[in-house]
Amino acid sequence: MIFTEFGILQIQESRMSIKPNIIALDASTVCQLKCPCCSIGRGDRDRSIIDSGFLRFEDFKMIIDKNPWVRNIELSNRGEIFLNPDLLKIIEYAYKKNVILQAATGVNFNTVNDAVLEAMVKYKFTRITCSIDGASQETYSIYRRNGNFEKVIENIKKLNDYKRQYKSKFPYLKWQFIVFGHNEHEIQTARQMARGLNMKFYLKLSSDASFSPVKDSDLIKREIDLGVSSRAEYKEKYGKSYARSTCLQLWNNLRINFDGKMLGCCHNSWGDFGNVFRNGLMECINNDKMNYARQMLTGDKEGRNDIPCTACFIYKTMKKDGNWINKNEILLYSKNGATDVKI
Repeated sequence: MIFTEFGILQIQESRMSIKPNIIALDASTVCQLKCPCCSIGRGDRDRSIIDSGFLRFEDFKMIIDKNPWVRNIELSNRGEIFLNPDLLKIIEYAYKKNVILQAATGVNFNTVNDAVLEAMVKYKFTRITCSIDGASQETYSIYRRNGNFEKVIENIKKLNDYKRQYKSKFPYLKWQFIVFGHNEHEIQTARQMARGLNMKFYLKLSSDASFSPVKDSDLIKREIDLGVSSRAEYKEKYGKSYARSTCLQLWNNLRINFDGKMLGCCHNSWGDFGNVFRNGLMECINNDKMNYARQMLTGDKEGRNDIPCTACFIYKTMKKDGNWINKNEILLYSKNGATDVKI
């Protein structure tokens, strides 16, 4: 049995029983922006099992009440959590039950009311990653279509005002900047703005090399900690997919859709591992289908058509390279908090 910061991994001969303290429960699959590389923004639902909707407070309460061992919940994934009409009640109830909330995967922060901003400080919402790909409206709106840069910055300043009022460090804030050819000239300006707003600054490589590819690759290599300017370069340099850590979510930080569908990871939108609202959380985390998927990702089982991972490009890359998930990666992911995921 292995005890980690975020739960217990009990490894048996051919089965791994998992009881993680952190899960991801998507608060919204609705978004007001139309980002061209996002399936929600494109309205690309032909192959998807992800409907448009919001997590209900009643379902959130049920998950907490029936699974008191869950201590940390990630609310962000595909949509914008601040559009959820039940978000204020969700934040208040989580605090009452000593459950940590975070939105580390990302929010666009265009639309949020003052009551929610204050509640996030008052009830110690832990962290927020703000997706801001530019340092001006002109540049920002090229990718964050329908977005308002000035409004985002105003909302961050309001949140910081509440943090000063309550003398709180929460929530921690991160400025996530996806690198494109049209915004690379604003990296330094954005970095300085982030510093002034008491935000950690993080550069992320684009998932779509065909949309506004970087122009000055040497600049990006200098600016980004990884020393590469594209995901293809990352693969060549490190011998693995840039998005590989996504697969580790099947051990810690398992992703659940707002309607209860167990997706496993933040990339999967075409298959599920059961429904936690109907079948129970522990059952969906440790059923035969989920355990088989984990054994596929460690190279111990062959791909099976009914397992969503089989159709995923990350799994296909691992299979082609023979570079499977290993136990050290799983434990390190748990130790680091399972929050920085590249998709």
